[in-house]
Amino acid sequence: MLIIVNNQSVDLTADTPTLGNLLQQLQFGDKKGFAIAIQDQIVPKSTWPTYTLQENDKVTIIQATQGG
Repeated sequence: MLIIVNNQSVDLTADTPTLGNLLQQLQFGDKKGFAIAIQDQIVPKSTWPTYTLQENDKVTIIQATQGG
């Protein structure tokens, strides 16, 4: 299944097309300090493991950074 992640095409290879599986595939499983939007709508972190993705969904991953 083709998903667009931060303007890059990603072929989601998991049997179940969930946001949780996409994050595992992208190796975001243990990372902290990021937010996700799908079709420009923020997705609550509590729903990530079971949020079902659709073909060509536009996923935006935003990582917090420190600076000054």
